Amino acid sequence: MDLIEEMKIIREKAALLKALSNPVRLCIVRELLQREECNVSAMQNCLKLSQSTVSQHLGRLRDMGIISCERKGTEVHYRIASEEAADIVKVLF
Repeated sequence: MDLIEEMKIIREKAALLKALSNPVRLCIVRELLQREECNVSAMQNCLKLSQSTVSQHLGRLRDMGIISCERKGTEVHYRIASEEAADIVKVLF
């Protein structure tokens, strides 16, 4: 592997750590690990934050590929999509 490829991987890992470094996002991922699946209303009640705030953090986690979502009727359910992120959070807790 050349230096350019290695630096690309390092940047990706740093971005993952940066996304998980936010306390709210870390809490969301930890909660999803425990529940396996959750909707935004349940997370909002658990975190005691507004739905818009939780949704912004969920969007960031989704954009990073850390979580995925699935629509079930009128609700959107979230779950962990990145085993790498799950492993990091498991080590922390």
